[in-house]
Amino acid sequence: MTAHPAPSGMHPREFVAFIAAVMAVNALGVDLMLPALADIGRELRVVEANHRQWVVTVYMLGFATGQLVYGPLADRFGRRPVLIGTLAGFVAASIFAASAATFAALLGARLLQGLMSASTRVLAVAIVRDGASGRQMARTMSVAQMIFFIVPILAPTLGQALLAFGPWRFIFYALGGFASIVLAWTLVRVPETLPVARRRPISLATLRQSYGLTLTNRYSIGYAVAASMTFGGIIAFVSSAQQIFVDEFGAGDRFTLLFAICAGAMGLASFANSRLVERLGTRLISQSAVLALIALSVVHLAIILAGRETLASYIVFQALSMTCIGLCGSNFGAMAMEPVGHIAGTASSVQGFVTSIGAVLVGSAIGQSYAGTTLPLAIGYLGIGIGALVLVYVIEGGQLFRARMGPA
Repeated sequence: MTAHPAPSGMHPREFVAFIAAVMAVNALGVDLMLPALADIGRELRVVEANHRQWVVTVYMLGFATGQLVYGPLADRFGRRPVLIGTLAGFVAASIFAASAATFAALLGARLLQGLMSASTRVLAVAIVRDGASGRQMARTMSVAQMIFFIVPILAPTLGQALLAFGPWRFIFYALGGFASIVLAWTLVRVPETLPVARRRPISLATLRQSYGLTLTNRYSIGYAVAASMTFGGIIAFVSSAQQIFVDEFGAGDRFTLLFAICAGAMGLASFANSRLVERLGTRLISQSAVLALIALSVVHLAIILAGRETLASYIVFQALSMTCIGLCGSNFGAMAMEPVGHIAGTASSVQGFVTSIGAVLVGSAIGQSYAGTTLPLAIGYLGIGIGALVLVYVIEGGQLFRARMGPA
């Protein structure tokens, strides 16, 4: 099995760990404060419970929008300076969030955090793509995501532990502290991965050409949109998890454990993908996962409508659904990047924007539909599965389970 491509001076394992740490800045930004949403709502006088979800949603809006900027900057100036600047900005935004006196101020700080963390998604993909493509890229990203998915497992527990020692504001100081560690790692150990000869000037003509190629290639834009649907399922779960586990099932004392079980399923899926993708291919795995998500959602929906939903049944179906989503994410991303590797920074930027905006729309629509039952989530996941399947069918020219572009 091929080794993970690493920049000069970095061991392949350190490189994968670094990519995972960069991605974890965003994961912690989303998940670490979940146990504190109720406390934030009380202190900052948020009356409507569903409005607490905006702490996650506004962050994701910033995350989506910022990605349009960092790709062209990374293709012009290199990956390293952009990452250094935005990590420093994330640290500052975390301090602003910790000192917020109103809910509006907190949302403003969260928007800024999202804008800064947007670089982590763009640059993680671009740095890996600088040295790999196709199945090798999918394998490296899967291993990184496997480590990355440990973060959602641990984040609520870490957030709960921080709440035991102080107010919810401690959580944002912790976010700033972690970003500072990744910043130091970048400064000390990470070289530039984009040679000067491959850098592209920033001009309207260049951006128009790069954006046009990314948005008109059916694999590039198609799989980015498909990824937005599955990513939306993650946002829907994360934003409504506290209400479902605590308010609906009365399992507040087990929230961090139950959340970890569901999030852990994605980590196991990424681990399995990293072992299987070079042998089975991105298409076979991702398309099988989409079909499985549809089947699971149909059965889950039937159980809910029959009045048989329990905490145990919800955990089982949510974990299995997250497994399917985990098998789609890195593979859809690798296939989207395959035809646009020569403009990896800008392409990752545009694809990330499309994926994140679509995910926010999908995830917030499902999350804001929460009304005391898991029915909206089950219906949403069924819609996600059907939508992704239709998209993949169109992208692949009406032929599923067949590689049509290279070895992917």
